[in-house]
Amino acid sequence: MDIFHKRKDLRLKNFDYSNNGYYSITICTKNRQNIFGEIINRGMVLNDMGDIVRNTWMDLPNHHANIQLDEFVVMPNHVHGIIIINNSVGNRPACSFIECQKTNNLSIMIGSFKSTVSRKINKLNKSEFKWQKSFYDQIIRTDESLDNIRKYIVDNPFNWDVDKNNIKNCSIEVQAGLNPTR
Repeated sequence: MDIFHKRKDLRLKNFDYSNNGYYSITICTKNRQNIFGEIINRGMVLNDMGDIVRNTWMDLPNHHANIQLDEFVVMPNHVHGIIIINNSVGNRPACSFIECQKTNNLSIMIGSFKSTVSRKINKLNKSEFKWQKSFYDQIIRTDESLDNIRKYIVDNPFNWDVDKNNIKNCSIEVQAGLNPTR
């Protein structure tokens, strides 16, 4: 059972998520279960499952043409990262428009990441690990926003005690799925 309310589609309507740009991503475990490690002395200590998440994230550029990774952190129950999509090299396109949409579409990349992590964790633990449905993204449009998001990601382990994704900070109503406004 999913203890958090069903979320609507979070993608920006009529926006092509294969466009060149910087994208901030947050992906949570189902029901915000803490399974990737723990915060110790305000720093994240990854367990085997957290290592799988980190290694799979770092491997993304090997599977998706023309992406780069920026700041990234694995938290006990979620992941924050910045993906840079760059579909051209010099003056010539690195992939055709259709090809770029198929391979460099943000939803395709994150879906592939989530599937790979789930498969590897389930094989490791012989269990049924699940992510929360969908993911949160933010299109980064200014240098100031980029700097603020980078700082947020770097500081996230230090701020775990007040993090909105920390299950301890959710009200009983939200944990029970009774507060659809959150």
